[in-house]
Amino acid sequence: MMVPKNYPRVIIEAVEPQIDGGRFPIKRVVGEKVAVSADIYKEGHDKLAAVLKVRPAGDPQWQESPMVQGDNDRWYGEFFVNSIGHWEYAIEAYAERYLSWVDEISKKNVPGANLGSELLEGLVILRKSAVAAQGEDRNRMLGLIAAIESAMAAGEQQGAVDLGIGTVMRGLMASYPDRSEGHQLSPPLTIMVNRPVTRFAAWYEFFPRSQGSMPYRHGTLQDSIRRLPEIKAMGFDVVYLPPVHPIGHSFRKGKNNSLVTVPGDVGSPWAIGNEHGGHMALEPQLGTWDDWDRFVATCRKLGIEIALDYVMNCSPDHPYVAEHPDWFFHRPDGSIKYAENPPKKYQDVYPLNFATDDRAGLWQEMLKIFVFWVGKGVTTFRVDNPHTKPVPFWEWVIGEVHRQHPEVIFLAEAFTKPKMMRLLAKVGFAQSYTYFTWRNHKHDLTEYVSELTCGEMKEYFTGNFFANTPDILPPILQFGGRPAFIMRAVLAATLSSVYGIYSGYELCENEAIPGKEEYLDSEKYEIKVRDWKAPGNIVEIITRINRIRRASPALQSYNNVVFLGTENPNILAYAKLTEDKSDIIVCVVNLDPFHKHGSLLHIPLATFGIDESEQYQAHDLLSDERYRWSGPTAYVELAPDTKMAHIIKIRRW
Repeated sequence: MMVPKNYPRVIIEAVEPQIDGGRFPIKRVVGEKVAVSADIYKEGHDKLAAVLKVRPAGDPQWQESPMVQGDNDRWYGEFFVNSIGHWEYAIEAYAERYLSWVDEISKKNVPGANLGSELLEGLVILRKSAVAAQGEDRNRMLGLIAAIESAMAAGEQQGAVDLGIGTVMRGLMASYPDRSEGHQLSPPLTIMVNRPVTRFAAWYEFFPRSQGSMPYRHGTLQDSIRRLPEIKAMGFDVVYLPPVHPIGHSFRKGKNNSLVTVPGDVGSPWAIGNEHGGHMALEPQLGTWDDWDRFVATCRKLGIEIALDYVMNCSPDHPYVAEHPDWFFHRPDGSIKYAENPPKKYQDVYPLNFATDDRAGLWQEMLKIFVFWVGKGVTTFRVDNPHTKPVPFWEWVIGEVHRQHPEVIFLAEAFTKPKMMRLLAKVGFAQSYTYFTWRNHKHDLTEYVSELTCGEMKEYFTGNFFANTPDILPPILQFGGRPAFIMRAVLAATLSSVYGIYSGYELCENEAIPGKEEYLDSEKYEIKVRDWKAPGNIVEIITRINRIRRASPALQSYNNVVFLGTENPNILAYAKLTEDKSDIIVCVVNLDPFHKHGSLLHIPLATFGIDESEQYQAHDLLSDERYRWSGPTAYVELAPDTKMAHIIKIRRW
């Protein structure tokens, strides 16, 4: 084996954060901090220095900030990202010749020591940095070097040492270090920076065709425009629409997913395509493109973003079926296979075959659909069942969309295996549905939320906590009544900084198909006209929850959940606080919608920056009640007929 000519003298290992050895980017939103750490060391006793380097991808110029050394050769640094798109970060480390010289000469500087040789070595280091210095700094360094030389010539050794290691010279040398000794640069790692609404938003899902006021009359985009101010008043800033495309006629589903239709049945919006067009067309009964433009303009005026369901399903009447029959699955007899998710059958839907020989044509067409709707004002896509399509397709198509529109957000509707959910987030999905919908017990919620927000997943996975969906009416809502709806709304809106509800939630709609987690008389198959002021509604509570979120910076962060101890398994307590502790929110929730429960709550005073002898105010932002607390425990009691939760702001007196 040949002797290597070049080899790293300074070792940089275990750089964090990074995903799968740097294969995938970490995720952040504009304004968020990236805290970086690494093991940095070298043979011998040289002093080391390290800088954190960061830049937007494609920028030739790195921005640098110093890293600081902690215990056991672990180094730390941080930076903030201030624009959307891809960024890069790396670590540069080197042997710090000047600081090593300072350390050596300081140890040898004892009475009677002859430091002439050491001072000459130091002058070589100082002169090299002086060459790199600029302007007045160079003049100051040259002046100090001349003074050191004069002191040495006069035999004033101590004076020369003091000038060489003094505060002024140290400051100048820190600005112009010599990085040639043992220099090492770590491989760049990447960050995908999204808009802040990726990590802090309240979503409201509704069917435009159900926004009319007359039963059985197909609602329109104009009806939806009239509904938008109410949605905004509740505090929602993203409206999520199911597919708004023409709906197929063949095998159209009737009410409650019936195979038999009657005149007037509107079918499923997920069975896309008929004689009026496909994925880049608008269902005529909703209105015209002018109506769509007015809907978009109204949303923008109200500060609401539009999320659209992106569904790669085609009805048998979709133009693709005639134009590109090779894009579909075929049976041996030549007929096209409809979609199935046993035991469910979707006779009105043909799934696309991503193994088609015309893969390039299919992929490009799917990209074209995304770009088309971005041009129509859509800023977010909720992608239906992405786990049933090839992951390389998602990595490609999201990358292509972001090349043109880096502001676009992708949400994965992937209720599937955890590893697949994580991989979809890694390849580009900024948000994902989660298993929160089925986590009801204290242990389950604590364990799951900790996995999402405290481990490696926090670096790339943002869970959008939906309390319900048109497909999912969980048992806790079916049987828990109004208290359960309040409880789950508080949990969704405060455990995660991004959450959503499907319309009807505020009315506590909970009539299910017996034995299933599905709505009876599902809106997926029929028009539902609602009384939005029906008795028992929780509109005011949801409005208050969203208002609290808006006013509380602690609730606008995703990765800052701290679970608190309670002595009752039915009482879940957790805190969210800003890094500077200027905003501290404590949430206490009764997980049992049928019974009253009380418990001692253990307050982590040190975490909150409160002394054990100090009194502090607990202001319940939901009820506006105020309590005077002191010490590390407080008693709480919650009941279905009074209040199911506290959202408490901690204030020091």
